[in-house]
Amino acid sequence: MKSAVETLNPTRVRLTVEVPFEELKDSLDAAYKKINQQVTVKGFRKGKIPARVIDQRFGRGAVLEEAVNDALPKFYTDAVNEAELSVLGQPEVDITELKDGETLNFTAEVDIRPSIEIPDFSGIEVEVDAVEVTDEDVDKAVEELRERFASTAPVDRAAEDGDVVTIDLQAKVDGEVLEDGVADGVSYTIGSGELLDGIDDAVTGVEAGGEATFTSELKGGSAAGKEAEVTVKVTQVAKRELPELDDEFAQLASEFDTIEELRADSRKRLENMKQYDQATQAQERVLEKLLELVEVPVPEKLLEDEINTRKHNLEHHQLGQMGLDLAKYLEIQGKSEEEFDAETKEAAVKGIKTQFVLDELVKQEKLNVNQEELTEHLMRRAASSGMSPDQFAQAVVEGGQVPLLVGEVARGKALAVVVEKATVKDTNGEIVDLDDEEDEDTTEASAEETPAESAEEKTEG
Repeated sequence: MKSAVETLNPTRVRLTVEVPFEELKDSLDAAYKKINQQVTVKGFRKGKIPARVIDQRFGRGAVLEEAVNDALPKFYTDAVNEAELSVLGQPEVDITELKDGETLNFTAEVDIRPSIEIPDFSGIEVEVDAVEVTDEDVDKAVEELRERFASTAPVDRAAEDGDVVTIDLQAKVDGEVLEDGVADGVSYTIGSGELLDGIDDAVTGVEAGGEATFTSELKGGSAAGKEAEVTVKVTQVAKRELPELDDEFAQLASEFDTIEELRADSRKRLENMKQYDQATQAQERVLEKLLELVEVPVPEKLLEDEINTRKHNLEHHQLGQMGLDLAKYLEIQGKSEEEFDAETKEAAVKGIKTQFVLDELVKQEKLNVNQEELTEHLMRRAASSGMSPDQFAQAVVEGGQVPLLVGEVARGKALAVVVEKATVKDTNGEIVDLDDEEDEDTTEASAEETPAESAEEKTEG
């Protein structure tokens, strides 16, 4: 077999392959064997039909077609390996010549990973938010904890803002009660905004036993997006009572003995959260600076597939779970379809470039992923997916997704290398020291769902 490579553009090549006919022998033998098992010829036992009889009865062309279809993937793969190409997706194959007993010639056009030059990135400088926790921040955190330990007591008066009311709901569309539009004994805190628009105004001022009617656009269910007439009956009004902020509350709500110890712990937790946010911000901004330094051609077909994948996931998974379609989502977001398409394309381009650049860094820095790192990453992914580690691991193995997880960890380590060499200052001008643990935890957010699952699968193809 002989092959040659022609570069069509930085992300696409054409392979020209010439195969001597004798190299088709194994595939021809397999073709005759396969046809033997599929056909019946009078006078011959199944599977024992001579090749000349198959040629006479069914035509040599049918045998050649079967043999070529069987052989092409191997010859294509050999040509790719010989040229040391990193291909993306499936090739477009064209058989240019097939002479029985002489030769098989074909071409294959396919996208490839572009060659990327990673420049010196040690001069990258970014600014991030300073970690500052005020007394007001601590007050708010303690108040939120206090809210969680609030109790309720029924009152004999009209409902007010902040009260907890027990209500029965009935929704009608076009005068008909919806099958999924009836709910009894619903507990609702007035002003929380957790139910339908308009319900706060409707129940405020209503005593137990009273009812009100209002119109609202349904957010979910069989009539999501439609205007409904909603009747709400208040069966109980209860006042929320907050515990006193004293040592007794600290002992009730935490492992601490005093309210001051509780406040100190709240401050420490807030500092940790802001440090995590700061590290994530540093990762994201360093990545943006890195991408600005590198010229990355993007394969058109890969970009098209990535855009379609992102749209499909949004429409059929995320929005579907919320009972919305794309048109309604865009209306809520205040965006036109053109703006949405532009944003989706921009995100897809960034995702592809991120993966290409970080993968190149993995090779350049000779980074490897050990079992401990892979296990830790798997545990985090399992937690974010809502599955147990065992369930997630089983799904990953059965779906052949282990290489994808390895790639995610490796790209995270590559970005950590860049961040380590970058200068990160906060808004106060202070140098920020991001330790290794923070880098590992936040890299996944920064190298975000690059199209690891889509592009990497195409690479394997």
